[in-house]
Amino acid sequence: MAVSVDEVKKLAELARIELSDEELEKLQGELDSIVEYIDEIQKVELPEGVSPSPHLELENVMREDEDPHEAGMYTEKMLSQAPKRKDNFVEVKKILGE
Repeated sequence: MAVSVDEVKKLAELARIELSDEELEKLQGELDSIVEYIDEIQKVELPEGVSPSPHLELENVMREDEDPHEAGMYTEKMLSQAPKRKDNFVEVKKILGE
């Protein structure tokens, strides 16, 4: 399957890149090579029981969303380690101009 110069121009347009005529021809050749290689890979016959896309067989292993701990449980411990504090907040030096 040959990639035409028009197809390369369309890809360049979609990617919002500007290519010279020389670059278009060079890229056309490179894309042709890539497409030929993909065609070769698709011709490979897999052994019985081997999935061509094992990554599609994965399942979600994330835990359900839940509260990891009671709100405010560690507030006092964190604030006790701050150099300065004001009520339940860490006090920091003003860095922005007026």
